[in-house]
Amino acid sequence: MSVSPILVIGARGKTGRRVAARLDRLGLPVRAASRSGSPAFDLADRDTWRPALAGAGAVYLVPMHESVPVATVAEFAGAAAESGVRRVVLLSARGPAGAAESYQEPVERAVRATGLEWTILRPAWFAQNFSEDLFLEPILAGELALPTGEGREAFVDAGDIADVAAAALTGDGHAGEIYELSGPEALSFRTAVELIAEATGREIRYTPLEPAGFTAALTGQGLPAEAADLVTELLVRIRDGAGEHVSDGVRRALGREPRSFAAYVKEAAQAGAWSA
Repeated sequence: MSVSPILVIGARGKTGRRVAARLDRLGLPVRAASRSGSPAFDLADRDTWRPALAGAGAVYLVPMHESVPVATVAEFAGAAAESGVRRVVLLSARGPAGAAESYQEPVERAVRATGLEWTILRPAWFAQNFSEDLFLEPILAGELALPTGEGREAFVDAGDIADVAAAALTGDGHAGEIYELSGPEALSFRTAVELIAEATGREIRYTPLEPAGFTAALTGQGLPAEAADLVTELLVRIRDGAGEHVSDGVRRALGREPRSFAAYVKEAAQAGAWSA
């Protein structure tokens, strides 16, 4: 790869900021794209595309939100190719075919159709959801209540995703690859919560909920009904076994094993992620 800037979309997100940091440590020019960046970038706003793409040699593409139509993401991928970008790494999602993947699948097809050197990442649920996002507030409150039953998920560390993305953006041998990314083992949410409780010395419990009750709780917190239904559907799939598969993408891409959930918990606890 040349010294052309690498455009990182979603540069303030869980994976984007880690990808940008890794590229920066490699001494590579990074163009961190976000709505609050300079220049500001919004995938839904075509007027922000040209400044972001100008001179870029590679793009880490995060669709950012399903409110952005597939056609818009496809148009952006085409614009990237026309601007001289040579390589794109797409953050997609792992999982069985079905309604929840109706967004990711056409996005993947659009990226593959650009003629760019493409790599697709399909991660499992992020371990960092427990410390940075979706599950943090309930963990801090002492109870994580979900419709996941005793189903298991092979949680992947966001750092592993970033390592694979950085390798694909900068190295050879990744073009045309689809990497399904997971941790080294599948864990139930009950076990995940127990590990966090042990590492922090806090009283935290996991409570299985019925799907209807969970959806009602989300809408009661102000989440739109459509979004609440989608989150519930994804979590119920874990209950039904969709997340148990341990993938080999980290090993194939990096030649090493993925980071364990226990290692993530230890580091996050030491960093004060769950300090009251």
